Amino acid sequence: MEGKMKTAVMLGIGKMGFEEREIPVPKDDEVLVKLEYVGICGSDLHYYEHGRIGNYIVEPPFVLGHEPGGTVVEVGKNVTHLKAGDRVALEPGKTCGHCEFCRTGRYNLCPDVIFFATPPVDGVFQEYIAHEAALCFKLPDNVSTMEGALIEPLAVGFHAARQGGAHMGQTAVVTGAGCIGLVSMMALKALGVTTVYVVDIMEKRLEKALELGATDVVNGKETDTVKRIMELTGGRGCDLVIETSGTEICARQGIEMLVKGGTLVQVGYSASGDMNLPTGLILDKEISIKSVFRYRHIYPMAIQAVAEGKVNLKGIVTDVFDLDDVQNAMDSSVNNKADIVKAVVRIC
Repeated sequence: MEGKMKTAVMLGIGKMGFEEREIPVPKDDEVLVKLEYVGICGSDLHYYEHGRIGNYIVEPPFVLGHEPGGTVVEVGKNVTHLKAGDRVALEPGKTCGHCEFCRTGRYNLCPDVIFFATPPVDGVFQEYIAHEAALCFKLPDNVSTMEGALIEPLAVGFHAARQGGAHMGQTAVVTGAGCIGLVSMMALKALGVTTVYVVDIMEKRLEKALELGATDVVNGKETDTVKRIMELTGGRGCDLVIETSGTEICARQGIEMLVKGGTLVQVGYSASGDMNLPTGLILDKEISIKSVFRYRHIYPMAIQAVAEGKVNLKGIVTDVFDLDDVQNAMDSSVNNKADIVKAVVRIC
């Protein structure tokens, strides 16, 4: 397909604009996807507000967005499992395939990954993208392309749950009820964890957690979180904590509320990059601490969970913005975090 496409670009901190770019041509092992929805992630907002995350520094013009869903319009000559008209969710990271991490199946740890919207790699706030066909997953008829876009954050939630060894019979707590906290809660439920408590300080997010299936919620601003979790569990504590807020206080509280031998899965990044944790208590309780970096081998399972009704992805979306309104989409997501739980950009 020849022609031009509209691309939303970050022109500087807090400033969005548009460029007209060539529609990409798919290589032999790629497909060309007409994008329909792209989720706005916390990392997009961080780049937009601060221009960097750690050593990843934005050099404008830069394209944000790494949570895409859309429809295949062209296929490369080597592609056999997809055809024009197929609706797909795109896994955004292409790895090298031959390092020790790729060869042992831990491809999310590949040091040479090319990942959408991770500088200097552009993201997908644009009308079309050519992407490796093996990283494009066909959606069942009952899964929309908006849900397809949200498979990416859901994959993080499932990876967190699996890192924690989630299974039936456990009691779990999720700290942080933003997008990743909510999908982690739903992933836990989908994997058979029937009792899942959610902690946050924003009431609207806690209401959303209850709407999506949380057993109960705790407002950490109004209640002693550890005391309340101990009350809810009859003094026992919980088996598993998935910490998505990235705050030291929540990580420390998670360790305190865990039963002996329990597991803390750290998902959220601290703003400073470091936390001081109670190592004596960790040792006394023989707590396992796991961490999460993106995900691996999750997309098919996540798509199936949505198709079977085990995960309500549409339920986390509070705001939908058109591509033409991307400046407002980013500003609103930064300035109205109490009300916007998850925003998506409608490309077409």
